[in-house]
Amino acid sequence: MESAVSAATATTGPTFRDATEADIDALVALIESAYRGDSSRGGWTTEADILEGQRTDPEGVLEVIKSPDSRLLTVERDGAVIACCQLEHRGDHAYFGMFAVSPTLQGGGVGKTVIAEAERTARATWGVSEMHMTVISVRDDLIAWYERRGYRRTGRMSPFPYGDERFGIPLRDDLQFELLVKPLV
Repeated sequence: MESAVSAATATTGPTFRDATEADIDALVALIESAYRGDSSRGGWTTEADILEGQRTDPEGVLEVIKSPDSRLLTVERDGAVIACCQLEHRGDHAYFGMFAVSPTLQGGGVGKTVIAEAERTARATWGVSEMHMTVISVRDDLIAWYERRGYRRTGRMSPFPYGDERFGIPLRDDLQFELLVKPLV
């Protein structure tokens, strides 16, 4: 009897699907919770010490969902959205962004599973040979996590959009994005 109860309450593995407009509110809440405010401090990906304000908004999420060259991979477990990432086709490579894992699930392998599925999906869907992403250059812990997944720093920097509060309100004046690249073989 105990094993039947355990099986009934066991958590199922994640399922992956493309986001729809019906997911927008849940996705915005997930992304915000992973990066901004006090809730983000429950995980290790918080940007609360370097940025205030929003990480994204419903319009930004809708733009990714509707773009013909993008998809917003949504990850569910037991009917709840637990992670997401943007994949965008850019010629010979794909761009990986808008990556978020619920703070309460960070550190448990969900992120590794999501990034592996994103890479597989980009190869299978677009036949690309590389994945690109940009990361705030002062996020050493996050960059190190990506390096352990095979991404390499390029030293190519792009400016942080200071003054555009759609991307947050910087608490430092040295923010910039570094391009990370991984061959998809």
